[in-house]
Amino acid sequence: MRKTLFIVLNTMALLLVGAAAAFAQEHGAPMLDASGLGLTCFAAAIGMAIAAAGCGIGQGMGLKAACDGTARNPEAGGKIMVTLILGLAFVESLAIYALVVNLILLVANPFVG
Repeated sequence: MRKTLFIVLNTMALLLVGAAAAFAQEHGAPMLDASGLGLTCFAAAIGMAIAAAGCGIGQGMGLKAACDGTARNPEAGGKIMVTLILGLAFVESLAIYALVVNLILLVANPFVG
């Protein structure tokens, strides 16, 4: 109970501090220069590479486990396949989220003038 209350209070404090900082920069928001934009592109590329690699590894491990489970118990193949498809969809959604964040950084970045 104390731990949950501590987490909730810390989260609220961080949100209040973060919101104040975000609203304070509205008028004097710094703009990125060419080197900043280049670093943003580099960060987007690295982020997407890490996301794609992690999702690929996760999907491979899930497929391996499903194949092992089906080989050990062929009667449970249908249930394993449904669970596998659901798990692959969740893993793939993480890559899509990373792609969306990277596209936001590249296209709709508020600091690019």
